[in-house]
Amino acid sequence: MSSASVTTGLSGREAALPLTRFGDYLQLSKPRIAVMGMVAVAVGYLVGCEGTVVIGELLTACVGIASVAVSCSFLNQWYEQDTDRRMDRTANRPVPGGRVRPAEVLLVGLLLMFGGVGLLLVSVNTLTAVLSFLTLALYVAVYTPLKRVTFLCTVFGAVSGAMPPVLGWTAAGGSLDGGALALFLLLFAWQFPHFLAIATIYRSDYESAGLRMLPLVRGESNGAGLVGVVYACVLIPISVMVWEQGMAGNLYLTVALTGGVVYLVSSIRFLLDQSRERAKQLVLCSIVYLPTVLLTMTWDHYRLLS
Repeated sequence: MSSASVTTGLSGREAALPLTRFGDYLQLSKPRIAVMGMVAVAVGYLVGCEGTVVIGELLTACVGIASVAVSCSFLNQWYEQDTDRRMDRTANRPVPGGRVRPAEVLLVGLLLMFGGVGLLLVSVNTLTAVLSFLTLALYVAVYTPLKRVTFLCTVFGAVSGAMPPVLGWTAAGGSLDGGALALFLLLFAWQFPHFLAIATIYRSDYESAGLRMLPLVRGESNGAGLVGVVYACVLIPISVMVWEQGMAGNLYLTVALTGGVVYLVSSIRFLLDQSRERAKQLVLCSIVYLPTVLLTMTWDHYRLLS
């Protein structure tokens, strides 16, 4: 509850509390990340179902996977409440800000996890439920604690971050085949320039919290920019895999190759000048690239089917 609502008397608290609690829960849910994840899930489903779209199944899968994704955010913020207090960017989150009790966040996170996995198990399929749980476990139990130990935590985080389209694919009845691998690798490689640019922008925050992100490991001439360029290079042939698998046609291929080259150029510029300004430009490029490629893939897939 905010200090403003405390000073308004009983009626003011009663009126402000629902809005305040809703806002805190919304912040705990990290809605922008959740929405982007659901777009990736939907793309994986739509490409994997081969034109036989079952709206109820898609919505059920999105609700179940979204519940697990939001659970990741709750459990992550419960675990990282101490480090969040040390960073300007996160110090006012609901838990370090003292507006929501840690035990409450833990309880809600666990309920969301069991509810989401249970819904997927009962209403979608076992493979999607198991993969969703393993994705959460990897993010919360491996990636999150490793952030205090080694910069290699980024690899584990990228594995979790690359799973949404695969979960959509399996929710549509797909198996862990070449199509699922192409979707996974596309998001896996995309994340590294994106995340390393963000880590550079918030370098001082991560340093004050004792988190061992790559930009903190090698001083000013660190390897973050080089790693970003390597993955931006790898992303281009990976994006061609989607085309080779017959999941999309030449329109997708043209957009993916063009976007990949632009992403690579932005990553090279960041390598040559690892300033906050260049990092922000790379982040912007990354968040334009991904939805553009995913939506073009979906459009082109259905254009080929028609």
